[in-house]
Amino acid sequence: MKIRADEMTSLIKEQLKGYGSQAAVDEVGTVVQVGDGIARITGLTGCMAGEMIEFDNGSFGLALNLEEGIIGSVVMGDYTTIKEGGLAKRTKRVLEVPVGQALLGRVVDPLGRPMDGKGPIANEGTRKVESPAPGLADRKSVHEPLQTGLKSIDAMIPVGRGQRELIIGDRKTGKTAICIDTIINQKGKGVVCVYVAIGQKESTVSSIVKQLEETGAMAYTIVVSASASQPAPLQFLAPYSGAAMAEFFMYNTWEHDAAGLPKLVGAKYVKQGVKEGGRGLATFCAYDDLTKQAAAYREMSLLLRRPPGREAYPGDVFYLHSRLLERSAKLSDKLGGGSLTAFPVIETQEGEVSAYIPTNVISITDGQIYLQGDLFNAGQRPAVDVGISVSRVGGNAQIKAMKKVAGTLRLDLAAYRELEAFSQLGTELDPATQRQLDRGARMVELLKQGQAQPQSVEDQVFMIKGAGMGMLDEVPVAQVATFEKEFLLFMNSEFSELTKELSTKKAFSDEGEKKFAEAIGRFKVSFKAKHKL
Repeated sequence: MKIRADEMTSLIKEQLKGYGSQAAVDEVGTVVQVGDGIARITGLTGCMAGEMIEFDNGSFGLALNLEEGIIGSVVMGDYTTIKEGGLAKRTKRVLEVPVGQALLGRVVDPLGRPMDGKGPIANEGTRKVESPAPGLADRKSVHEPLQTGLKSIDAMIPVGRGQRELIIGDRKTGKTAICIDTIINQKGKGVVCVYVAIGQKESTVSSIVKQLEETGAMAYTIVVSASASQPAPLQFLAPYSGAAMAEFFMYNTWEHDAAGLPKLVGAKYVKQGVKEGGRGLATFCAYDDLTKQAAAYREMSLLLRRPPGREAYPGDVFYLHSRLLERSAKLSDKLGGGSLTAFPVIETQEGEVSAYIPTNVISITDGQIYLQGDLFNAGQRPAVDVGISVSRVGGNAQIKAMKKVAGTLRLDLAAYRELEAFSQLGTELDPATQRQLDRGARMVELLKQGQAQPQSVEDQVFMIKGAGMGMLDEVPVAQVATFEKEFLLFMNSEFSELTKELSTKKAFSDEGEKKFAEAIGRFKVSFKAKHKL
């Protein structure tokens, strides 16, 4: 076979056509020390704070300490195969997590990797884990209620969309239950929920996911899990990742499909900033709990040899939580009117709310729901201590009807607690005081609520208004729950027009007031006859 030189020349020229050279420059350093999840690296002079660093075993690190000539990095993954003398490369990007509709109904780790065995996630894109909070001009005042479905909270400690309401109490007092009940109550309301589990047992997270699936709440919920078995850096990152996933829904333009689930308008979305016009979604984030996140950050800081302060926490532990919770906001109409409501959870030791981390978070949030162990053990669940629980948004986050009926409820309950303490002295009480005591006991019984049994705001108004009108005065305390169940069934079947009036007008008309009084009278007669009272 004869080789022709001109053919060879033309082939080579064709191959070289359009060839351009481009030099790729990587900044590579050397690992000088590794251990306890911390790697110290030299040679990365241009490294930024919070930048991701890639190690030669495929793991990534986060640059937290920028010292002279050396970088202190936490390893987010397996650090045991990183060797001293190994290579570490700059990625020139800060940490980002996957975001998008595909995350709804999934359980992921703080880096957005699936943990539920349902396969890979086709996310729309990524968002920075650490994003700046919206400024004052980008916000508007909190004015829409976010219903928890719990009578004691929606009536006396109302929460609004865009608020940060702290859930605080000792362990095993029902803090997680309030977060889960609130998520379940958002069904059909167009609110996207993110539940962030920090430092919990995997079995606990699994049971929460099962409960959300059984109630149909997983369809609009993302669960971010950094369990107790995962390294401290992931527990530290989890709430920021959860906030970034929620912000995707808050900052973009959405509509709802037939099932009430969010549907992104157009394929394009805003990666970091906010897009003018359009309609953002209401979102809800529960951080359960930030005490464990602070402990993980303390562990990382001590290993990075940062100077310890009070209770061995580093000096910037306040900023750890403030930069997270300031991302909660009700956006202005110009920016779509979306919102991010946060329920940070803090665990106290023996009711010590004046400890370091609790006082820090109390000073950042817009109110707190304090759960008391004594009330929980006495059977009052949710075990909300109305005396020291507060919402700094107040009646702005309530519908007119609820504001009217709940106005005196807190005072009545406080008066009942005082009278109850007085009556234990064994003194004889006058009839008026005895009536007040009896009504208070029934009101306390009415505020008890089972787990995963949230109530609509219309049903709550019916019960609290009726109790204030003396509807329960002749009902034995043991039968209050039965009365409530049967009365709500009666109202929603026989007087459904009142429910519709409340849901549309948010208040009773004069005609509605008369009908409600008539309904109470009719039901009391049938209830007494049925239960032979």
